[in-house]
Amino acid sequence: MTSITSVELNYLVFRYLQESGFTHSAFTLGYEAGINKCTIDGSLVPPGALITFVQKGLQYLEMEANLSNNDAEMDEDFSFLQPLDIITKDVNQLRQMVKEKRKNIQKDRIKDRDKDKDKEVEREHEGERGRIREKERTEKEKEREKEREKEREKEREKEREKAESNKEREKQPEELAYRDMVLDQVDKDVARHEENGTLAGPEPMDIATTSTFASHDACEIHSSEVTILEGHTSEVCACAWSPTGSLLASGSGDSTARIWTISDGLFKSGGKNSPLNVLVLKHVKGRTNEKSKDVTTLDWNGEGTLLATGSYDGQARIWTTTGDLRATLSKHKGPIFSLKWNKKGDYLLTGSCDKTAIVWDVKAEEWKQQFEFHTGPTLDVDWRNNVSFATSSTDNMIYVCRIGETRPIKTFAGHQGEVNCVKWDPTGSLLASCSDDITAKIWCMKQDKYVHDLREHSKEIYAIRWSPTGPGTNNPNQQLVLASASFDSTVKLWDVEQGKLLYSLNGHRDPVYSVAFSPNGEYLASGSLDKSMHVWSLKEGKIVKTYTGNGGIFEVCWNKEGDKIAACFANNTLCVLDFRM
Repeated sequence: MTSITSVELNYLVFRYLQESGFTHSAFTLGYEAGINKCTIDGSLVPPGALITFVQKGLQYLEMEANLSNNDAEMDEDFSFLQPLDIITKDVNQLRQMVKEKRKNIQKDRIKDRDKDKDKEVEREHEGERGRIREKERTEKEKEREKEREKEREKEREKEREKAESNKEREKQPEELAYRDMVLDQVDKDVARHEENGTLAGPEPMDIATTSTFASHDACEIHSSEVTILEGHTSEVCACAWSPTGSLLASGSGDSTARIWTISDGLFKSGGKNSPLNVLVLKHVKGRTNEKSKDVTTLDWNGEGTLLATGSYDGQARIWTTTGDLRATLSKHKGPIFSLKWNKKGDYLLTGSCDKTAIVWDVKAEEWKQQFEFHTGPTLDVDWRNNVSFATSSTDNMIYVCRIGETRPIKTFAGHQGEVNCVKWDPTGSLLASCSDDITAKIWCMKQDKYVHDLREHSKEIYAIRWSPTGPGTNNPNQQLVLASASFDSTVKLWDVEQGKLLYSLNGHRDPVYSVAFSPNGEYLASGSLDKSMHVWSLKEGKIVKTYTGNGGIFEVCWNKEGDKIAACFANNTLCVLDFRM
């Protein structure tokens, strides 16, 4: 008899959690159950496998309870049992329930047959009564038809009298004069509206805290402005532009990262990128799609000369722009979820499912310090300056740490759910965080409690980003704002001084996973599981460009010039959009 192993069951549960959007639960189960070590080829397991498996089990138990040795065939519906009955009772109990329900059905059938006989007799009597009523109806109809014919004759007589009359012709000049007067008044009304710069009809809608979107056709990006990058063989989880050149990096579940050279000439052809323009950074020798080598995160150093990648195998790797592996950094005991270079480029910071964060000395190619403060997986890390940084975790806590210190220099407690993302503002004075508790918060080093508690979303907040505006940026005269992306399908923009909502950008239909500001701070790109990327004008609070691909979007990012936007998709592709307003 075929049986399922615990390894196979764990894998089905792991896939179910992933497909249902329980990302953190999936990561935790995968780590603790050693999913990365199992030999199951994930590409052969269809979506919804666990649900299908459970449904088939229920169907089998139901059939087993219904069928006995003398049941040659079943010609009636045998769905007598509820799923809870099948799960909680054994086969003998189920058979007894089926037996009783069949007896009740037989009794009902006998009653129905008796009722049918009574109805047949009643129908015969009713038929006789019907024939009598029909005869009466026919006689009455004949009488009514005679009456109607008399009425019609009277009408015809009146028409003849009207035709002979000249009254209609005498009224015509009066009607024409009245019609001319009405038309003249309409012309005057239209002229008055035009003079005032208005038109009759509905008033234009004011944009308040909720944005409205422009005509979809008007802002849909044409295919000639889009380059599709193909080559990955699994979902593309992360993408990042080099800060100094035309290189775009991508990380995928196929155990590779790739560096794409994006030239303006690509948009003239409007096609797909050729293999000559891409470097493949393999994280495993031999076959790909080994789940333990998923590339989960990546980041360029400030000079754009080195690319760091973090992988599900717990290793960080550093690559050159020519695709050479410079260093492999091994110390974590679980998947790396977040990874960042400091501004100076001498240290690399990694956060892992093993609950720790590690600062690596890049030149020496070794770890400098491991920070073990969290009680759950570390979900995000972000540098405040060259030597201090913040970390967030599933344990609801945020710690600010400094190289050389053995304890956190600041602890921020206030979230009631997993803290998905932490980001310092451009000056390093304010820290923003967002959580599964449906809030975003702003903190500062001068106090323990949050400065602002942002509570306008209705579901978990997955990502936050600061605008590249205000003091310490290239756009010092513009207001500093914070953007938050949520599973409630909205993006919200916040006034960080007042802690108030500026705009709610409502254009997506599914969770928004990523947001990114343009370098000049005038536009915001958002990517969602609804397969669409919107570009919003922050001055107008509305969509100015939109593109719909063939898979959910995990990340969006702008190049340094602000004329190209990249997005990575669940259908194994990236796209690069030409953005020139």
